[in-house]
Amino acid sequence: MPLALEVAVQDAAGVRIAREIGARRVELTQALALGGLTPSPATLELAVEAAGTGAGPEVHVLVRPRAGGFHYDADEIATAVRDVKWMLAHGAAGVVIGAQTAGGELDADALARLRDAAREARADAQVTLHRAIDATPDPRAGLDVALALGFTRVLTSGGASAARDGLGVLRALVSAAEGRIEVMAGSGVTAANAAEIAATGVDALHFSAKRTVAAAGSVRMGSAADDGGGHEVTDLAEALAVRAAVGL
Repeated sequence: MPLALEVAVQDAAGVRIAREIGARRVELTQALALGGLTPSPATLELAVEAAGTGAGPEVHVLVRPRAGGFHYDADEIATAVRDVKWMLAHGAAGVVIGAQTAGGELDADALARLRDAAREARADAQVTLHRAIDATPDPRAGLDVALALGFTRVLTSGGASAARDGLGVLRALVSAAEGRIEVMAGSGVTAANAAEIAATGVDALHFSAKRTVAAAGSVRMGSAADDGGGHEVTDLAEALAVRAAVGL
């Protein structure tokens, strides 16, 4: 299979850009500046409409109930289970999930619950393990967990903050996967480094191609907000540049 492109988007406009560049998938989310959170129901509905049918990208939804790590309590897992079911019942082709134990390893029990919820909602649902794998002590062991759970793919930066700094681990994960599960590289993927990251042999590249739209004002709107606010949008020119960089 040729290299697949997946664009992390936050709205229908981002989906339309992904469609224009021929991306195979989008990861639909919100709050990318926080690493991504579960999007709203209306956001999914509009994204599915924007994707259309036929050549349009598949819509995969990030299910992450809060920012700040991946060790969840019972209420947070229950929320994620319901979000998984709802998103798949309302047009998503797959979900993107992750959970860790208090010790930092992948939480296989929680992941199994989320997988089961996905398959209950949609028999052909694709399940992607997100970059929680990069926050574990051993991404290679995390790959084994994903394989045992029957996940479709893993999204990983090779255990680094950015994929460009995890090339060796990415190559090792591709080798260990042996085609049994897709390995998708993400985090900090740009036109400047996309070809080098793709050369590790990964099955797909995940990128946001985002730019920031500044907002006027000086009233602080939250503890994590910058004064004046602003928001991020998908940029067509950057998305096209990434595609061109890998010869697609």
